[in-house]
Formats: sequence, C-alpha cells, structure tokens
Amino acid sequence: MRKPSTIVLLGLLTVFLAFSSPAALAATVTVGATPVPHAEILAVAAPLLEQQGITLRIMEFNDYVTPNRALAEGELDANFFQHQPYLDTYNADAGTNIVSLVGIHIEPLGVYSSKLDALADLPRGARIAIPNDPTNGGRALLLLQAAGLIKVDPETGIQPTVFDITDNPNQLRFIELEAAQLTRSLPDVDAAVINGNYALVAGMVPTRDALFLEGSQSPYVNILAVRPEDKDNPALAALAEALTSPEVRDFILETYGGSVVPVF
Repeated sequence: MRKPSTIVLLGLLTVFLAFSSPAALAATVTVGATPVPHAEILAVAAPLLEQQGITLRIMEFNDYVTPNRALAEGELDANFFQHQPYLDTYNADAGTNIVSLVGIHIEPLGVYSSKLDALADLPRGARIAIPNDPTNGGRALLLLQAAGLIKVDPETGIQPTVFDITDNPNQLRFIELEAAQLTRSLPDVDAAVINGNYALVAGMVPTRDALFLEGSQSPYVNILAVRPEDKDNPALAALAEALTSPEVRDFILETYGGSVVPVF
C-alpha cells in the first residue's frame, strides 16, 4: 500500500485544525445586551470575531432580569449588561451560578433633574427617584451620601436600603422605580439617580447633564457573563479578547466622552 503523500497529510492536518478551532466549536455566539452602550460595543467587536470565522449575534433587552434568565436557560451564550454586584444578587435570588468572564467598562451612576441646575437647589422634602433593585438602589444611596445629601449605616456595606438612612437633614423622600423607568420619571420628581446606560438611551450625556456623577474608581464594572460550564469555551474567550481590544477601547473613549470608562 502506498504511503500517504505530504500534501495529503497537510490537508488532513488543515481539516483537523479547522474542526478544533473556536469557529468550529461555536460558529455563532449569541449575546444578550441592553442597547446603549452594550449592544453598540458588541457591534464593534463583531468584525474582529468575523476574522476568526465566528459570527456574533446580538439580542437586545430593555430590562435587567430577562438577559440573565435567558442565559441561565441556554437561550444565550453570554450576556453583557450588568456589573458584578448585580450578578451576585441575581444569582443568590434566582439560584443560578452565572459567572463573569471579563470586565469591560464602568458606566458612572448619576443624579439628574429636569427642574434643577444644582443639587444645592433641592428643596426640603424633595422627591428623589432611585432604582428599585437592591444592588443599584444601594449604589444610588451611596452616591447620594457621597454628594453629602444623606448618611447611611456603614454596616450595610454596598447594599443599604432607604431603611438604613441614618441622617436625612433635608427630609428627602425616595421613590423606588425599575431602573428602566427612571428617565421617564424626571418630570414627576425633583431628581433621579439613573444608570449610565439608560441616561445615554434617553439622549443625556452623563458628564454634561448629571448634577453629580459617580467616580471612575467605582467597583461596578460591567462584565461579560457566561454559564460556568462555558467559562473555557474558546469562542467566548475570543469574544472576551475582542471586547478588550484596542479597537473597542478607542471606540468607547471616542464615542461616549467619559460617560463610559473602559477598565482595560
């Protein structure tokens, strides 16, 4: 029997490498994201993945619950919309074990108003809307504490509630709403503490329009999240690499003007 030629052996090796590549393992990666800035950032990463034969499919969501549920149930390969403290709370409440693959950026939380020009103008008894989920609600109260408006019990860590306010000299009243509804609440309240992505969707520029803005050293880094069994998936590793590429970093810096801050 004739020995296989070098050309045949090289051809077989090429086929083997093709079927063991990230593209072959997952030719299409489906990622859930909120529209701004997450879906926009993913769109920048998509051509980088295409160079490796991986198609990125982006599914947009307008809330903070459905993308995790869809990921846990296998409808998504990953999601990109949340920070680690929110994911920790979701996992504890839902009994899931979604994990972080890589941190991408920070969206500073801000205090906004359609009625006032400065926090010093807040009247006594002012109504302030804050997110109603424990993580972002606590984050909002800590931001208001940093602004000098209230004090909260330090024993509560990063998740104080309105019941943990220990000093409220101006008798501010807090209205707890779903995060996605906060921009719409502005005409009905004196001020609202709004997540950066929702502020951007509403056409606001956090660095320009916020009366008070969270610092860039915030621990609330937005992450690419996956199921634990997929943490070593080569296609998702390629996605993580694309999202932390110089191209994505430049896009974030040039597009959002400091309203979204890359952490890589």
